[in-house]
Amino acid sequence: MTTSAPAANGAVTILIDDSDGAHYASLIRQRFPDLRVLVAKDAASRDRHVAEADVLLASRFPIEDFDKARRLRWFQSTAAGVDKILPIRDRLGDLIVTNARGLHGEVIADFVMAGMTMMHWDFPRLMREQSRKEWPDPRYIAPLAERTLGVVGLGSIGAAIARRGKSAGMTVVGSKRDVTKPIEGVDRLFPSDGLAELLQLSDFVVLAVPHIPETTKLIGSEQLRLMRRTAFLINIARGSVVAESELIEALQAGTIAGAVLDVFEREPLPADSPLWTMPNVIVTPHVAGYASDYTTRLFEIFGDNLQRFIENKPLRNVVDLTRGY
Repeated sequence: MTTSAPAANGAVTILIDDSDGAHYASLIRQRFPDLRVLVAKDAASRDRHVAEADVLLASRFPIEDFDKARRLRWFQSTAAGVDKILPIRDRLGDLIVTNARGLHGEVIADFVMAGMTMMHWDFPRLMREQSRKEWPDPRYIAPLAERTLGVVGLGSIGAAIARRGKSAGMTVVGSKRDVTKPIEGVDRLFPSDGLAELLQLSDFVVLAVPHIPETTKLIGSEQLRLMRRTAFLINIARGSVVAESELIEALQAGTIAGAVLDVFEREPLPADSPLWTMPNVIVTPHVAGYASDYTTRLFEIFGDNLQRFIENKPLRNVVDLTRGY
């Protein structure tokens, strides 16, 4: 891959490899009519065009194809996480990588608040009772505002979750690598090595960390034993952050009260996974971050960055590949 400055507008070629590629292409052509835009509709067309691309806009681009992208200078990921390319980061040279940081926070915060409310009120049981046409006696419950929310990872997504929890009146604790600056809505901030105390304090633990080597299997049996037996785990990060078999054992044993899981070690979640049928688990198919206007909002970042790229100016949302986010 070359790292020279971008040429004039007409010489810049953009390759799009995304399920919404046609929409992205239309938006680019409307705003930048002089640029050359290619859409990888399948593996054959991707292989045909990859060597021509100066810019890659993609969500599903195979990492082995980066070696074929001899002209590539900038990769805009349509996702916030770029963990798929981290194994080859030493081969990427001076390639600029940017992500969709900032797009997912509010919609994922919606998802987390919905999940917490459902588990707090035990909606899974209420829905089972509804299906059986049962009318049990009322169960008394404390307000959500009397509970503590623990957010592990306070990037743009975690910070949005923390703000939303605080707006619901909850006590909010959180952890992040850099604790030199306060985070809005967080009552108590822990460094990364303060995870144990955060787990012990929390009624709901939300995982919002990136997938990097340091977060692989961050939560296993040892950490689950530190949580309250009445506490719930919510994972909207990556499946790799949790040791799934150990979580299953903890859920079956009652070590924690339940879990809301949007991500898994294997996706789709295998049909034989016990998680599908556990009464204290809500399983969702990795949907928490997908807002209805996602393509349009992502293009706001990409379009601004593309103008900056053409003018040889610094880009927004640049990923530090040494850290992984």
